[in-house]
Amino acid sequence: MIIKTAEFVISNTKLSLCPPADRAEYAFIGRSNVGKSSLINYITGNKKLAKTSASPGKTQLINHFMINDSWYLVDLPGYGYAVTSQKNRQKWQEFIADYILKRETLLNLFVLIDSRLPAQQIDLDFMEWLGIKGIPFAIVFTKTDKLTSSKLNKNLLAYKKEMLKYWEEIPISFNTSATGKIGKEAILNYIESINEAYLMG
Repeated sequence: MIIKTAEFVISNTKLSLCPPADRAEYAFIGRSNVGKSSLINYITGNKKLAKTSASPGKTQLINHFMINDSWYLVDLPGYGYAVTSQKNRQKWQEFIADYILKRETLLNLFVLIDSRLPAQQIDLDFMEWLGIKGIPFAIVFTKTDKLTSSKLNKNLLAYKKEMLKYWEEIPISFNTSATGKIGKEAILNYIESINEAYLMG
């Protein structure tokens, strides 16, 4: 798939204010500072599409982007650490869960994981919740260019071993890097294959 157009549509904190659920939708989520906005900008070929920041927790809204006038890419607020009040964190969790559970055209959730870190319980818990709720998702390992190939392979093997404690089968995963230009084609091809199945009904 080639992305020809990527345009911002709307930001909000309510499911009822999201665009009409009339086309395929793919959302990206992860812990704060995992490199989500940078990856979205790399995938879409638009450096200014998603706002990036050195401060964790910059994304605080559900952000919809129209891709090729045919499907939505959604940037969701990160979970975990963010410079905000406990009340705001609770509010984010509620509207994120509402969106994930009730958005009928959400075909896949991309869960971003920092490839440099050992498995974090907050990520494992979140993915377990998705599994229990029957939400289709894929794992996206970010910042893979920051490691040597041997260290990366070691980290990913350890991560998958940890996941096998919870899962009979590990969800599909992608290795990515916004700065290293890794993973864009694989993710877009995956989205395209789901889109084709969706359109065929």
